[in-house]
Formats: sequence, C-alpha cells, structure tokens
Amino acid sequence: MRGDSVPSGRFSRRRALRLAGGGLALAVLTAGATGCRADESGLGGSETSGGSGTSGASGGSGGSGDSSGSGGEKPAGGDAGGTGGAPRPLWTKTTSAQTYGDNDELVATSGVVIASGEPLAALDAASGAERWSSKDGAVPGAPMLLGNGTLYLASATYDGTVAGHDPASGKETWRGHLGKGYRQPRPIAVDDEQVYVIAEVLEADGSSKTNVIAALDSRTGRPAWQERRDLGTEGNGIHAHAQGRHLVYTDFKKNLTVRDTATGRQVWTHKTTKTNYGFFAVHENLVIVPQGPKLQAFALADGSLKWSVETTESYVSFKEPAVLDDVLYLADSGRTLRALDPRTGKEIWTSQALADANLTVPRQYVKAGGVLYAATDLDQRGGVIAIDAKTGAVRWTFNDGSGDYHAWLVATDGKHVFALHGKKLHALPV
Repeated sequence: MRGDSVPSGRFSRRRALRLAGGGLALAVLTAGATGCRADESGLGGSETSGGSGTSGASGGSGGSGDSSGSGGEKPAGGDAGGTGGAPRPLWTKTTSAQTYGDNDELVATSGVVIASGEPLAALDAASGAERWSSKDGAVPGAPMLLGNGTLYLASATYDGTVAGHDPASGKETWRGHLGKGYRQPRPIAVDDEQVYVIAEVLEADGSSKTNVIAALDSRTGRPAWQERRDLGTEGNGIHAHAQGRHLVYTDFKKNLTVRDTATGRQVWTHKTTKTNYGFFAVHENLVIVPQGPKLQAFALADGSLKWSVETTESYVSFKEPAVLDDVLYLADSGRTLRALDPRTGKEIWTSQALADANLTVPRQYVKAGGVLYAATDLDQRGGVIAIDAKTGAVRWTFNDGSGDYHAWLVATDGKHVFALHGKKLHALPV
C-alpha cells in the first residue's frame, strides 16, 4: 500500500476505490509489495493468469470554495520545509471529476486542463473558465491519452469505438473501431502512428472470456494488427507505453510484456513475483520496474537485465518511478527520495527531506521551472509537495484541507501546476 511511510500495513480506502473503480471493470486486489526478479522472469514465455500486490505535513493554503485571483502568491520556489509557504491557487474550481488515482486522469495541454469525468469539461488553464464540455464524458477508469495533438478517449456511449478530440475545442477529429466481434476498446498507449487498445472478445452468446490487444492507425482509424491474449489474462489494470518499435505493458496478473509495435508480435514477457499495480518508467531502450526492495531496468529489445538498485533494508520497497528531463525520480517506503541516472541506475542525489518533514510518500511527479511537484495517494501529511529537483529539498506542501479520500493528481503545462483532489481542481503558479 502507498503512504507506507505512516503508518504501514493498512489498506487504503483510496487504493480500494482506485482498483475497484475502473468503470465496469477494475478488480480489487489484496495488498502486497512490488516485485519481479530477473532470474524468475520466464523470458520468451507467454502472458499468463495469476495474481497478488503492497503498497504529513499539511502546510500550504487552499480555498474550500471556487475562487480565482492570484493575490498573495508566493513563488513555486518559496519557503523551504514542510511548514507551509505554498503559493495560493490562482484559481480553484469544482469539477465533475471521477478519478481512481491513475496518472492519466488529469491532463494539461493546448491551454486547457481536463479532469476525467462526466460531463467531460476543459477549463482554461489561466482563468479556470470552461472552454468546452461534452455530456458523454470519459469512461471512468479509462485513460485519457495525448498524442499527435489529439486527446484519445474510450467512447462513453459504449459503442465499441475510440475517439480522438482536439483538446483546445473538444471537436472530434478521429474515430477508430475494431469491429463487431469486440466490446469496448479502451486506449492504453499512443505513438506517432498508432493508438493501442485493449478490448474484450465477444462470444456467440454475448459473453467474453478473452481479450485482445490491438493497434489502430492514427490516420484512418482502421486496425493495423490485433493479437488475442492468453485465456485468463484481463483487460483491467493495464499500464502501457509505446517506445519506438516496442509496446510495453503490465497488468494485474503480474505480467511485464513487450510487443513489436509494427506487427503485434510478442517480443518477450517476464512473470513478476509481486505487483506494484503496474507502474513503471521507460527511458530510451529500457523499461524500469520497481520490484519491492529492488529497482530493475530491462532492455526493451530482449528483456535482459541491464542494471539493478536495492534499498538499504529488505523490508523497504520502491514506489512509482518517473523519468523527467532524463532523470529518474522515485521514493521508497522508508521515505527516502532518489534521483538516478536512468541509463545506469547511478545515484545523482538521495534526500531524507520527506522523512524529516514527516510527509507521506509521493506516487506521481511532474516537473516545471526546476521544481519537482509530487502528488501523494494519502491526504494526511500529503497533498502536493514541491521539491528542489537538484537537491531533493522540500520547499513547501500544498493541501486544500478538505480531507477528501481521493488520491491527489498533478499535471503541468509548464506555466501552471494543476492539483486535483476529489472534485476540486486547483491551479498553482510555477
């Protein structure tokens, strides 16, 4: 479970909602730590079924009602420590957000910020005013993906299509469809040429026992390829990333799989021993996966282990990683924050500032203006933490004081940092 810093061993209500909430689909898992070992990888095997998983200074200010204006702001690099000093929001709005703690439920692009919900609404980044709204909204738990200047969404009308929209205007610019033999395709990744989806395979009686992973041409919307996954695998809990010729993804059945983006052919798969709910990072030709007390980097081309880093104690687990501006950032359950070279795993810096300020462990990171903004799953002793990207020092913590049980989410357009907590969306200055 996240928030492992304080206290450990308790299952978070936020995590239960996060797992149970994916619309029609996500299954609740038991708690457990991250894991996968190269010597148990099963290189060259196929995806299989099976499963298991683990996972404050408040400070800052924020309004409890909708507001706008920027009076009294402090710069993002303001007062150090976890005792306050956070800037006042430029604006705060109540949204229609329905989120379950996945990073792609809040996006900022083309001068707007969008939170997954129904209706789906885009707010002006500078003012918080509504720019457009769609009554059908986004499918709860399905990703909102950005690529090629397009916002890709699973159809909220459940008509078996995936739609692309201009994020600035909300107008539909693209639509893809697998065919009548598949139900509810959901986008999982996008690159310059294709949109990758997971869909259920329909049986004659209308039921579904298997699922398919497929690529849709981002120009025509037609299927480029489709591959049926093994019986027992699930379409839920997928986290994916397309990098060149490789599509890498994880799932709730403890599979780490790489496919060829041109053909759909499975290149390799590793069976992980534990689960971190699927989060990983990709940098150049490597996929970097937290594995309990180990952080391991595998070659996308063949699955070989390229480097490994361990925590100082076997009971301390690595949390969700992020590569930003060629630096790998992640915390562990002991509240040590690290910056590593993603190519080699070598340490750039290590910080105990989270523990010193008694803050909970972050689970998501964005970077703007030389500052790392980290969002926490747990609200108590958490929120959005501003961290010096060069040293790991905590500058301030923003918390709206609402006590909402939803995980915090962050996004940035380079000019603002947007913090979503439940239905409240705050725009913080950079």
